Amino acid sequence: MPDVLCLGETMAMFVPAEPGPPAEVTTWHRTVGGAESNVACHVAALGLRPAWVSAVGDDAFGTAVVSTIASFGVDVSGVTVDPERPTGLYVKERDASGSPVRYYRRGSAASGMAPALLDGLVLDGVRVVHTSGITPALSDSCLALMRRLMGAPRTFTLSFDLNWRAPLWTGRDPSVLRELASAADIVFVGADEAKLVWDVEEPARIRALLPAPATLVVKQGAAGATLVEGDTELFQPALTVDVVEPVGAGDAFAAGFLWATLAGWSPRRRLRAGHLRAATALRTHHDVGPSLPDAYVYAMLDASEAEWAAAYVTGESS
Repeated sequence: MPDVLCLGETMAMFVPAEPGPPAEVTTWHRTVGGAESNVACHVAALGLRPAWVSAVGDDAFGTAVVSTIASFGVDVSGVTVDPERPTGLYVKERDASGSPVRYYRRGSAASGMAPALLDGLVLDGVRVVHTSGITPALSDSCLALMRRLMGAPRTFTLSFDLNWRAPLWTGRDPSVLRELASAADIVFVGADEAKLVWDVEEPARIRALLPAPATLVVKQGAAGATLVEGDTELFQPALTVDVVEPVGAGDAFAAGFLWATLAGWSPRRRLRAGHLRAATALRTHHDVGPSLPDAYVYAMLDASEAEWAAAYVTGESS
C-alpha cells in the first residue's frame, strides 16, 4: 500500500538537445513531465512509497511515460491505457529568455479520466492523496472525477496544489478551483497564482478565501513560503540556489513538505524540507533532479537562522 498516491496527467516531454533559438533546434531529448508524477518521483527519492494514477495512450509515448516514472520507484499499477486517445505532449522551448512551454494535450488519454476511475482504487491505508488544479481543467469528466474525490468520505489526508495553467482554462470556469481547494486538507498555492486566479496574494487574504483546509502553504517564489495552520502563520525564507531552471520546483517543494508532514515534524522543519527538495529541481533542466546529500539535508533542517540564510546551493554541490 503506498504512503502517497498522486493522481494527474503526465505527458511525453521534449527539451532541446542543442543550444540556439527553438526554431533552429533539430535535436531534442525525450523525457516526461507532469506535476503529480513529479511529486511521486520526489517522494520516492525521499524514501516513501508512492503510487501514480493516470491514463496514457496505447502508443510509444505512453509506454515511455509509464516506464520512466516506474524507474523512480513509483507504483504505476493504477495507470490505465486508453486505446483511442493519445498520450499528451509537452515541449520546453529553452532559449536565452527562459523556458517557454507548449502543451499538446487536448483530447489526450488523461482528459478521458472520469469518476469511475476511483472505483478501481484501494485507498484504505493510503496516507496522502495528492492532486492539483490541472486535472479539473482537462475536461468535464476530469472535473467530475475531482469533485467525487473531494466529496467522498476519506481516511487519508487530501493534498491539493493549485497549479494554475491559464491556457488550460480557456472556455472553462476557473471558479471551481476555490471549491476544490476548500475541500482539501493541505493546499499549496503560489502567491503569483492566487493573484491571477483570485486577485489576492498575501497569505492572510488567501487564508480568508480558503478558511477550511487545515494547512495552507503559500509559495512566494525565491523569497520563501508561508505556512498558515491553526493559530500559526510562519514564513520561512527560501535557500539561495544556483538556479538552472525553475520549472518543477513547486512540485518538488510539495513533495518535501508532504514527506516532512508524514514524519510529524514542526512547521519550520516542514517548510525547510520543502525548500531543500525544491533546490534539487532548481539545479537542473529536468523536473526531477539529483538529491542533495542526506547529511546536508538533515543539517539544514535544524540549522540556525543565520546558517540557513548564509547557505548557498550550487549546481554541483551544497
